[in-house]
Amino acid sequence: MIRGTGPGIRSRNRVCGVEEIKARRRQQERALRKARKEKQLVSKRLPRGLQGDGEEMEIRETSVTQEEVLQLYQRIQHGSDDRLAALRSLHQVLQLKEAQQMFVRFENSIRVLIGLFTSNLASVQLKAAQCLLELSHSDDPSISLVCLPATPYLLTYLSGQSAKFTELCLYILGNLAAENEAVRNQLLLQGVIQALAICLQSPHGAVVEAAAYSLSQMLQAKEAGEKIIPSAVLEANLTPHLIRLLDLDSEFGMQTAVECAWCLHYIVSSGVNCECMISQNLIRQAVILLIALGKAIESGITTDGVELLIYPVARCLGNLIVSNGPARSKVQPHASDVLRALSTFTSRFLQSRPFVTRECLWLLNNLTAGDEQFCSAIFHLNLVPVFLQLIPFSGGINTLACVSFANQSGISALEAIQYNSNEEIRVRANYLMDRYFTHKFLGDSNTKAPS
Repeated sequence: MIRGTGPGIRSRNRVCGVEEIKARRRQQERALRKARKEKQLVSKRLPRGLQGDGEEMEIRETSVTQEEVLQLYQRIQHGSDDRLAALRSLHQVLQLKEAQQMFVRFENSIRVLIGLFTSNLASVQLKAAQCLLELSHSDDPSISLVCLPATPYLLTYLSGQSAKFTELCLYILGNLAAENEAVRNQLLLQGVIQALAICLQSPHGAVVEAAAYSLSQMLQAKEAGEKIIPSAVLEANLTPHLIRLLDLDSEFGMQTAVECAWCLHYIVSSGVNCECMISQNLIRQAVILLIALGKAIESGITTDGVELLIYPVARCLGNLIVSNGPARSKVQPHASDVLRALSTFTSRFLQSRPFVTRECLWLLNNLTAGDEQFCSAIFHLNLVPVFLQLIPFSGGINTLACVSFANQSGISALEAIQYNSNEEIRVRANYLMDRYFTHKFLGDSNTKAPS
């Protein structure tokens, strides 16, 4: 099974109680998505650095009355001399959810704001765009629908001369597309994928990152596998650009690689034409990146948030191996280095980011399932003690570790763990054997054909 929103476990020795494991991992996936949403990595972004002219952004935390919002709307509507000042104030007020809902209920409010967004005055245009950004960040799907008339102008400005303004438009588009299928449908008709493909080739790193972010909002949609990925993404030949940016040494930075990795994960997990992506060297690029990240962590030169890159790359690689049998052979020349990297990741993030450890173990299971070379490499590199230390941990980590042992040496390895000198490991191993493995082997013996 390819891991998407409902991840499963792949191995040579499949465990009993698999539905229970799937349910638990779906809960973990939802928790991770929630965490990413709170960090503004997947769902919506509000880049505070795009304020323009070096002005400081005051973050409002107080309430606002409908009269106050109405006064600001009237000031920007009637072309008063202080229109720019009114837009600045409106920008701050629109940080409040209740103010957003008040503003969009005023007659023609979005039309007026779009009129200012298309103004010939750059300062007015920028501030109106920042107001649209605040509205696009709303978690109310109805507000993204109200902003729908702005999308043709947003797409037009992607080809403008100002990199900062292009970046701003990309984040607005991504936010609007995040939760509303009607918005995504209109954007597809307006050529958003082709526009994003051009932005991914920009010489400006901030524009490339914003384009990958906006694309990820389209690709994570529930209808993406049917409507977006087959016709739009593959025909637009986006994947080579995304694969190229999976590079730790890229001039565009790690966050751009994170966004591209999630885009590639969504495409791979859709199951659409994985052979094409393999032919474009996605496996090689993912393997090289994981090895580089492992070495960077070992040497202590990584930056904060590196786990957010490891996670989608490991998942992407794991899904490719599941979906395409020969894909594993492309990893085999790097078997030792990949296994060292996965060992480093599982140990480094076990306590602080257990979801990374789970993902790396899942990839390890896919690599070792029925593959003698990878299994032998684990013993040759003396990595068994590293994975043995994972047995006492819960949250699915111990189960994945046991499945990994079963892939390497069969049930005998698991039985040996039950006699480990560490009491906690013995207790956990016995529990896992009884719960996940005993019934399987009993079942196999009951259904064995007579000799």
